Amino acid sequence: MAEAFFILFLALALDRVVGDPDALWRRVPHPVVLFGRAIGLMDRLFNDRRLSAESRRFNGAAAIAVLLAASLFVGFLAHRLLASLGLAGALLEAVTVAVFLAQKSLHDHVRAVSDGLKQGGIEGGRQAVSMIVGRDPATLDEPAVCRAGIESLAENFSDGVVAPALWYALLGLPGLFAYKMLNTADSMVGHKNEKYLDFGWASARLDDLANWPAARLSVLFIAAGAWAAKGRAAARAAIGTALRDAGLHRSPNSGWPEAAMAGALGIGLAGPRIYGGARVDEPMMNASGRTVATVADIDLSLKVFSGACAFLAGAVLILALLAVL
Repeated sequence: MAEAFFILFLALALDRVVGDPDALWRRVPHPVVLFGRAIGLMDRLFNDRRLSAESRRFNGAAAIAVLLAASLFVGFLAHRLLASLGLAGALLEAVTVAVFLAQKSLHDHVRAVSDGLKQGGIEGGRQAVSMIVGRDPATLDEPAVCRAGIESLAENFSDGVVAPALWYALLGLPGLFAYKMLNTADSMVGHKNEKYLDFGWASARLDDLANWPAARLSVLFIAAGAWAAKGRAAARAAIGTALRDAGLHRSPNSGWPEAAMAGALGIGLAGPRIYGGARVDEPMMNASGRTVATVADIDLSLKVFSGACAFLAGAVLILALLAVL
């Protein structure tokens, strides 16, 4: 167990500093891209619109079960192979884990929203935020662009950093591979539209279940990051807002880190927005906070995020040291 925690700590540190090297992934496919191809194949083979809703739901459940079993098996084989290489294998496993984390890439994408607004005005901000959110950027004014960037940062801290770290800590490479396969499937087929409502039902429900612990755990790390960036009052506000307002979000999980970030920054997040031309009406989380988010709020959210990532790595290191004793 101690070795797994040390590997995870090294992976977190590596991902925070190096991130995803674009030059590498332009030459070879990212593992998540391979996961996406497998999911796409299942979609093409078994999600025939001529089938009944019950058949598509069964096919979707069977498909994700096969994909998860394959992920667990590949993860097991990969770990056994790397374990046979001693210290070199442990270092390679840390690199492998880092590939599935998103600290630096997430920070860079949200920083680009801030830079886009500062350098290119509203159009620069819209272009940058369109890379990380699904809502229609043309409908966003500057405060909405800022809120979208902050919400994406908070939500993806949970499912792009905390959740993969947690599943690796619990089940090693098999758990990490299975989680990323499931999370990728949810992003591809877990939509509530005519094509995927039934086929993607199992993937969406399982993804909700897999992200349940990480979403709530992320509140503590965001609160710690808020304490480092703004002080004790911000940390208390992060936890209090999450406990009070997380349920206002349409997702059973995303509301927890987003509400925590809203409380930490003292602004309102979520509320009505437009996805694919359809308006989504939701209550504002932390409705008593400021209603107009600014570029300064994005910059502060990045400080909170960086602090949260540091506290996560610190917690993993402490667990590693305790496991040695």
